[in-house]
Amino acid sequence: MQVTPQEPAPTPRPGDGPRPSAPKTYWLEHAWLGTHVEPGVAVDVDPAEGRIAAVRTEVPAPPPGAVALRGLTLPGLANAHSHAFHRALRGTVQVGSGTFWTWREVMYQVASQLTPDSYYALARAVYAEMALTGITCVGEFHYLHHGPGGTRYADPNAMGEALIAAADEAGIRITLLDTAYLSSGFGAEPNHHQLRFSDGTADAWAERASALKEGRPHARIGAAVHSVRAVPADQLGTVAEWAGQRQAPLHVHLSEQTAENDACREAHGRTPTQLLAEHGVLGRRTTAVHATHLTGEDVRLLGAATTGVCMCPTTERDLADGIGPAVQLQAAGSPLSLGSDSHAVIDLFEEARAMELDERLRTRTRGHWTAAALLRAATADGHAALGWHEAGAIERGALADLTTIALDSVRTAGPRPRLGAETAVFAASGADVRHTVVGGRQVVRDGVHTLVPDVPTALAEAIEAVRG
Repeated sequence: MQVTPQEPAPTPRPGDGPRPSAPKTYWLEHAWLGTHVEPGVAVDVDPAEGRIAAVRTEVPAPPPGAVALRGLTLPGLANAHSHAFHRALRGTVQVGSGTFWTWREVMYQVASQLTPDSYYALARAVYAEMALTGITCVGEFHYLHHGPGGTRYADPNAMGEALIAAADEAGIRITLLDTAYLSSGFGAEPNHHQLRFSDGTADAWAERASALKEGRPHARIGAAVHSVRAVPADQLGTVAEWAGQRQAPLHVHLSEQTAENDACREAHGRTPTQLLAEHGVLGRRTTAVHATHLTGEDVRLLGAATTGVCMCPTTERDLADGIGPAVQLQAAGSPLSLGSDSHAVIDLFEEARAMELDERLRTRTRGHWTAAALLRAATADGHAALGWHEAGAIERGALADLTTIALDSVRTAGPRPRLGAETAVFAASGADVRHTVVGGRQVVRDGVHTLVPDVPTALAEAIEAVRG
């Protein structure tokens, strides 16, 4: 393959990422503490670590010098599955009819226009939009590695570095899930669109991914298998081994489409889940994304391996993919997380309630998850899926990542005695987020992003640049 140097990604700032600038105490008017809502909570932040140093209850008013977060404060939300450039598709792929496969053709067109600079600008705006909706950490399923036609950038990780820099500038954490994407189907070479995605072999993918810098406070590196159709079976183990050696998260699109299941059975005589299990991909650090069309044996395999599952209800319904067996998966032993995937909507509250409401439509019964369980999927379990086990709770030693929703909007206003997790999950939307704190630093204050002053304009300009 021809190698042509291209412009490198914007140089990430050398700062410390999302860190506080000074010692700080936050006073939470109401705080979700995992099992209940507690009024009057003071959270002290260790400025050196950006972690919670103390949680003090029964504090009826803001202590002197404290920053008051009025409303209901939750742990920061984790968006466990994102393709940042898909945000440019919103409002266009919803026109008319079609399938996942016709949607994919439009996606390819947008991908073909991106450069490190334009991807940085788009991702910065998208991650700022996430912060405005209370998301403090994103899992970026990143497969757009190379230049048009597969040409290599001077820095082979220019596109990934652009995403890491964009998250830093938007003030949120990121797990870059560097994705192996090597073929267009079982035994087929990449098509001309997919040459930008492919490293040729899993060994070449691993060599490039190994050059990504570790140790940045706001960023961690993980791995991903795009799908069983995009990574040959005899190379799946290479990706799994790379992640295992680093104790890193490993994600994989799984059984999103029935066509993928049919093609896998034809090629290998087994389901995608069975193929992944045979090649050592499943496990407690692995997250299967979508897992929509599974057999009972698939569910058992995933649960027995404690493989997590990331549900993306707004994308799954936008693309008419189907409703995955989330209840059965969790009962089998798979922790659940949530993602906005194609960004038809960026709203983790909507993803959380959609998981429950979709199940109600399918079964015609209510109450499959409590509001507390849905919040856990959006916080602690989402962070765990991305390798941030120290995030997702308001407790001593946890990362000081907080999300506050207003309690006086037309959606959330109501009797305070009944205040609970239900207000966040079944009433609030991302538009109700008033404050977002990452590592003790207030990234969103009173509904305004403190680092990206005009997020709508940033989004419009970045999307215009790649859509024309």
